[in-house]
Amino acid sequence: MRIIILSVMVALVLFSSGCATKDYIKQQIDPLVERISRLEAKVTAVESRIGALESKMGDIPGAKMEAANARALAQEAKNTASACCDKADAAVRKAEGAAERAEAAAKKAESSLMNAETASKKARKAFELHQKK
Repeated sequence: MRIIILSVMVALVLFSSGCATKDYIKQQIDPLVERISRLEAKVTAVESRIGALESKMGDIPGAKMEAANARALAQEAKNTASACCDKADAAVRKAEGAAERAEAAAKKAESSLMNAETASKKARKAFELHQKK
């Protein structure tokens, strides 16, 4: 009989201490549920960012095409500006040459005026001398 009582007591001790209660399990799982919920929210946010990036990547070929068109227009504008600069430089050189010729003509006119004044004075003197005779 002692053996039976001892085996019943051992069985009671084993069965009573090995069971987990619902509250204990809930206490252990609740923090995990919260962490999983936060991770799911982060995953959803990352997926939405990925979707936005994928839609933007669809615009990249169009942007490249626009950039190429802009580059071509800029090159054309550069070439036009360069041609205009060349024409302007030629016009400046032509104007400088005309200015130099005008200055030379003005000096020549001034010299001719001086010679005319000198000749006029000589002619007056000659006339006065001829009148006195």
